[in-house]
Amino acid sequence: MRSSASKIQMTGFDDLFQTESKVEVNGERVQEIPLTELHSFKNHPFQVRDDEAMQETVDSITKYGVLVPGIVRPRPEGGYEIVAGHRRKRGSELADKETMPVIVRELDDDEAILIMVDSNLQREKILPSEKAFAYKMKLEALKHQGKRSSQTSARGVQKLTTREQIALDAGEKSGMAVARYIALTRLIPALLTLVDADKISVSTAADYLSDLTEDMQTVLMTAIDKLNMVPAKNQFVEIRRRSKEGTLTAAVIGEILTVERTAPVKIVLKQERLNQYFPKSYTGQQIEEIIISLLESWSIQNK
Repeated sequence: MRSSASKIQMTGFDDLFQTESKVEVNGERVQEIPLTELHSFKNHPFQVRDDEAMQETVDSITKYGVLVPGIVRPRPEGGYEIVAGHRRKRGSELADKETMPVIVRELDDDEAILIMVDSNLQREKILPSEKAFAYKMKLEALKHQGKRSSQTSARGVQKLTTREQIALDAGEKSGMAVARYIALTRLIPALLTLVDADKISVSTAADYLSDLTEDMQTVLMTAIDKLNMVPAKNQFVEIRRRSKEGTLTAAVIGEILTVERTAPVKIVLKQERLNQYFPKSYTGQQIEEIIISLLESWSIQNK
């Protein structure tokens, strides 16, 4: 049986990146579009950062050009909206390019959102805020399309919900994880910044802060700035409890945050340090008793 590989025609490097209209990728024509005609996707949830990874992109584009064409769609007001390729566009700008290879597609809003979100979720580093708004946009797009996934592993197995399908596509643990990220979109920007900085966990922010009114979130953030501290989880729990009761006020938030934390203090003394002062024959209990005795004497002398 003749191998089908003989039917494959390889595209040369020079041919792939020429600007003639005959260049195609998977049957779609690649066009060189001026960067000035390429515009960001509306409410694009992913940041384009001029970081080390971007510099690597710039170096690659300078040496080889844009290896993978972007995907764009025509804008009613002229030019094109980038669906996939925001970082490539920025890299092209920094590499002093004037055009970028793209594939132009006619896409409705929901189709464009699904491509935009899925293509960006392949990044290695994604902030919680980026996931939050991306998952929300994808959820709404799928609902607009009426696409509750019909994927099943076997006959009679319950179909996946929309959130579960998003979780499966994005590599999240469950639909609940997706729901928690989406809940973050209800946070004011200042609190969301603390989540991105890993000062408040995603689960804590989603479970205890996302249901607070915008006014109460603002009061909370003001208190955090004033005290220069991030509350402990038990304080967030208490804030939410008071909110559910309808008794949460600015004064109550201040009271909760200024209550001394009761977390136990744990001190560990390394063995090598103790060996400098105690014979090896001493037991742990003997060492402890001597240390307590010395601390009692120190306390009396400093009263």
